[in-house]
Amino acid sequence: MAPMITTESGLQYKDIKIGNGPSPPIGFQVAANYVAMVPSGQVFDSSLDKGQPYIFRVGSGQVIKGLDEGLLSMKVGGKRRLYIPGPLAFPKGLNSAPGRPRVAPSSPVIFDVSLEFIPGLDIEEE
Repeated sequence: MAPMITTESGLQYKDIKIGNGPSPPIGFQVAANYVAMVPSGQVFDSSLDKGQPYIFRVGSGQVIKGLDEGLLSMKVGGKRRLYIPGPLAFPKGLNSAPGRPRVAPSSPVIFDVSLEFIPGLDIEEE
C-alpha cells in the first residue's frame, strides 16, 4: 500500500492505484467517480449511484478544496483515498439525501476518487 502523503494545506491522501495517463491541467474538465464518506465510513454521496462519472472543471472552485487539490496531482486511471480536513471540506456542513448521514460543519470527510478521463485531452475515438 502506498504511504500516506500530507500536503501543506493539511490534505492527506493515499494512492490505491497510480494511473498511467496524464494529470489534469488546472481549469480542464475532468470526469471522476467518487464515494464520499463521513469519518465513520458511512457514505453521504457517491457518483456510482448516478451511474456516470461526475464532470467538473478541476482547480476552479467548483468542488470542495480538498477534492480539487487531491485530483490535480492524480493521473488518469488512478484511484486515491483523500482524507480531507474540515476547512477543505464543507465549512457550512452539508445536508445529504434522505437516508444518508449529514456532514457537520467543518467535519473531516473521506473521498475515494478515481480519475476516469479528461475530456479535453482525449483523442475522440468514434
